Amino acid sequence: MAIPVRDGGQALARSLDALTRQTVAHELLICDSGSRDGSLATARAHGAHVLQIEPRAFSHGATRNLLMERARGARVAMLSQDAEPADERWLERLLSGFELAHDVAIVFGPYLPRRDARPAVRWELEEWFSSLACDGGPRVDRLSKDERALPARELVGRRGFFTDANSCISRQAWSQICFREVPYAEDRVLAIEMLRAGYAKAFVPDARVWHSHEYTSVQELRRCFDEWRGLREVYGWREPASPARIARRLRGELAAARRRARAERVPAGRWRVVLAASAWRSMLRLAGALLGSRADRLPAPARRLLSLERRSGFAPLDLNGEGAHGQSARAERGAADE
Repeated sequence: MAIPVRDGGQALARSLDALTRQTVAHELLICDSGSRDGSLATARAHGAHVLQIEPRAFSHGATRNLLMERARGARVAMLSQDAEPADERWLERLLSGFELAHDVAIVFGPYLPRRDARPAVRWELEEWFSSLACDGGPRVDRLSKDERALPARELVGRRGFFTDANSCISRQAWSQICFREVPYAEDRVLAIEMLRAGYAKAFVPDARVWHSHEYTSVQELRRCFDEWRGLREVYGWREPASPARIARRLRGELAAARRRARAERVPAGRWRVVLAASAWRSMLRLAGALLGSRADRLPAPARRLLSLERRSGFAPLDLNGEGAHGQSARAERGAADE
């Protein structure tokens, strides 16, 4: 069990408490990158082995590679510091994903909105994760040999989606394909390269964690800027900006919010407030998406201003070029040998 941490606070404490109740015995490995809020003491009080690195040494991919290197298990579960297992069988259910097929290398589960999440946040998470397994059961994704040369852009969406905030990874597969040291979306990149190498990924709907964020309006826009900049860097995806497409999207999201509000019998006194909040959030997210997917055209100071992570760079990753297939080719041989 591996978690990267920096100033995890009470959310980290709740996550570690939930881990102590799991039905599967496990080691607990924490990599801390400069906490000043007592997170180190919290981790050690829960029996964790703690690795410490300087804040400047942290990156999403490199830090997770370090955790994978130091972990001893054949399979390494990962959480973010604020993702709390929903029940005592979370790890057991996550591990069951490897039993779905012999070639499964990465497994992930859904996020549950926290109990105090706003309706728009809750609806978005519920709709997205329910769409990953329409029948409510586990789902396994893989690429046929003919599909492994598909451009990364073709894997945007459900088929290529993976999150390491609630995941488990085969060490054997990771030894062939490790995390890339990218500024953002290291989990999406890992999924693309695993799939191209002949491995499968599994989604287990019952392996749930409490994980949602309540952002201010400015934070919401900045978070979406970072996310869509990451999609542009990884997949080359640029969000369509035609007025007709934007209008259809906003109308569709508002109609979906109306349906959910009716289904949940939102009181008449709250109806307009809930729908107005949902519409405002949709507009903020769309603005962040349009700006983020055009981050390559913005000057560095503007990127920094728009970024929740205060990142000013733009680092496109060539997952379609000749060099992109090196470790995938090695891993394809490894997958065939399993």
